[in-house]
Amino acid sequence: MIKSMTGFGRYETVTDEYKISVEMKAVNHRYLDLSIKMPKKFNFFEAGIRNLLKNYIQRGKVDVFISYEDYTENKLCLKYNSALAAEYMGYFTKMEEQFGIQNDIKVSALARCPEVLIMEEVPEDEDQMWKLLSETVEEAAKRFVETRLTEGDNLKADLLGKLSLMNDILDFVEERSPKILAEYRAKLEDKVKELLAGAAIDESRIAAEVTIFADKICVDEETVRLRSHIEHTRSELEIGGIVGRKLDFIAQEMNREANTILSKASDLEVSERAIILKTEIEKVREQIQNIE
Repeated sequence: MIKSMTGFGRYETVTDEYKISVEMKAVNHRYLDLSIKMPKKFNFFEAGIRNLLKNYIQRGKVDVFISYEDYTENKLCLKYNSALAAEYMGYFTKMEEQFGIQNDIKVSALARCPEVLIMEEVPEDEDQMWKLLSETVEEAAKRFVETRLTEGDNLKADLLGKLSLMNDILDFVEERSPKILAEYRAKLEDKVKELLAGAAIDESRIAAEVTIFADKICVDEETVRLRSHIEHTRSELEIGGIVGRKLDFIAQEMNREANTILSKASDLEVSERAIILKTEIEKVREQIQNIE
């Protein structure tokens, strides 16, 4: 299936303790450009998030927004630094001996000494946090891809319609070409008759002039190649997958053939159709820029 490079996806996971929300949106880009904005506590998981998203996205400028809410009160615990307390007591004893004063230190006083008792936040369970975060990111990515596929179907239908119109134009050009030659020959003969005033016409000279003119306006090779490019594009659209870059290259080749057809056009009707053909090819190129 064809995927558009524009898309949007959102998902959130809510538990009794946490709420994790992930929102994704994307626009066209030549390569994959991931921009992730998230709380600092998730920075450790950035590489994992990028690797996960690469399973779903190959091209586009993708902005990912992750928010986190903690419904629990601060989880704090009290830690006792016994080694530091012993060091404090050792110095108090030395001070007693040095200055000859009573060491009247009590537990409450020792506990107030810096760093003896420390309040620390209970560390998060990283495995559990990654499980919640990765599941949320993956679900958001799936919804993101769904919108890309929906838009891709619309792009495919539009492109197939334009390709059919291009084929119709080529049908007209191929049908019109022999008539142009016949009209040119008739005009040439009339002009020669007028100039020769009834004298015999050199048919071989007329044939030679018509042959030279036919060679100048012949677009058979261009129409054949252009039809081949159209069918190749149609085939790639039906197969689907990551085809944006390939289709862009084919569209460039189509434009080259259309330019040649227009430059060889010596007939107003063919020129008008060639201009329409170039316009449609340009529209195709613009649409292809949206394909992943």
